[in-house]
Amino acid sequence: MEKETFLKDEKTRSAVAHQLLILGEASKAIPADIKSRAPNLDWKGMAGMRDRLIHAYFNVDYDLVWDTAKNRVPMVERELEKLIEELSFSN
Repeated sequence: MEKETFLKDEKTRSAVAHQLLILGEASKAIPADIKSRAPNLDWKGMAGMRDRLIHAYFNVDYDLVWDTAKNRVPMVERELEKLIEELSFSN
């Protein structure tokens, strides 16, 4: 999906923002010792995005949502997959 299409599609914008909110909320619940195993992840940034979304009400910055989903989430996904694999082998 192109950015222009994303910005015009209220349903998709809302769904993506909601998923980022969930990601940020989940990042807050991960213990520090687990977070330390994935230093490449911006844990505070994920939580900060959640805070921006939850408190933005009617002023969500969908350009930022697009940028985060398009440019940051793929790296987060890769790093989380590595972390999950590492944790599954350590148990």
